[in-house]
Amino acid sequence: MTSTAPTGTTAPVPDPAQVQPRILRVLVASQIFSGAGLAAGVTVGALLAQDMLGSTSLAGLPSALFTTGSALAAITVGRISQARGRRPGLATGYLTGAIGSAGVITAAVLDNPVLLFIALFVYGAGTATNLQARYAGADLAPVGHRARAVSTVLVATTLGGVAGPNLAAPAGTLAEALNIPDLAGLFVISGAAYALAALVLALWLRPDPLLLARGIDQAKEADAAANPAAADDADHREVRKGVVLGALVMILTQLVMVAIMTMTPVHMHDHGHSTTASGLVIGIHIGAMYLPSPLTGLLVDRYGRMKIAAASGLTLLAAGILAAAAPGDSVALLALALALLGLGWNFGLVSGTAIITDTVPLATRAKTQGLVDVSIAIAGATGGMASGIMVAATSYPVLALTGGALSLALLPAVAATAYRP
Repeated sequence: MTSTAPTGTTAPVPDPAQVQPRILRVLVASQIFSGAGLAAGVTVGALLAQDMLGSTSLAGLPSALFTTGSALAAITVGRISQARGRRPGLATGYLTGAIGSAGVITAAVLDNPVLLFIALFVYGAGTATNLQARYAGADLAPVGHRARAVSTVLVATTLGGVAGPNLAAPAGTLAEALNIPDLAGLFVISGAAYALAALVLALWLRPDPLLLARGIDQAKEADAAANPAAADDADHREVRKGVVLGALVMILTQLVMVAIMTMTPVHMHDHGHSTTASGLVIGIHIGAMYLPSPLTGLLVDRYGRMKIAAASGLTLLAAGILAAAAPGDSVALLALALALLGLGWNFGLVSGTAIITDTVPLATRAKTQGLVDVSIAIAGATGGMASGIMVAATSYPVLALTGGALSLALLPAVAATAYRP
């Protein structure tokens, strides 16, 4: 279904320059809530599974499950957004994440691992939606400001993302009051946060940025139809190159980041650190994932997508080396390593998103973005699952070094792809 005005109507089309600030404000508000929602699974998901199963080898399974769930959700949110607009697509995704949070709480009360894994799969919809929202920020942005628009949406996740893990202690108190297991307390906060994010979008994301951008673009398409030679095979090749490169940058950064991040709370727990300490480290990590976004967006727009994509690989390498070298009893060094891990991921996500948005036409943009995010989610699921198996077979330092080395694959990929925005 497309949103087009009936023939003969004279309704004025809103000016994108006037609408964009309001769109960004609404997205920022929803991202603050959703940031708190996604932090729960990162912080205690692995610990909850480890507590139920009594095994470290499957501690990476929760991360794999909610990232796999996010893959399915990315397709669904992308298709709904393509057909009906960003507002219903994003709101549906967040509501699904809230339902998953309720399922995790129920599984914890019943001590049912199977239900836990199903619920975590559903909970992954919130993660996918949180990432898809960045595309909505760029729908109406001019080319030279797209990375900054993406960054504005991403940075809004910081407040909720940093606050969420550090609510572990009060969430435990809340869990006791509700007579549910302590580790499930953060999922109470998560469910409420996702529901509020959905409400904000459903009520206030008007006009829909994708539908408005598409409507404005229809006039340009009409002009292009009068000159079909303007769209040649070279254009299509550039689109394919852009999609492949942008997807590759985000896939590699997601794989490395999720693998190291997932096992860090387990690594800290095995060295006697409290849940509060793990929450602090993960909170710093999530802050580094999103807080530098305005600076990253400025750098991407000013110096180009390629340079920042290469910087992502180098930063992730530094994170892996430091995480491997940090003593198990050093919260400060682990926090620094996870901060670098988050920063490298941020470089990759913002530059990769800008590449995708630059090259994909509006007619297929939301659907393509959803498919790209499926690949990102699969990479995250692979990293989450493999991380627990690798740590059980070797050690956390080996995992961190392997991730850092893998991130270097970004450099030849960037150099080999002749991408021009």
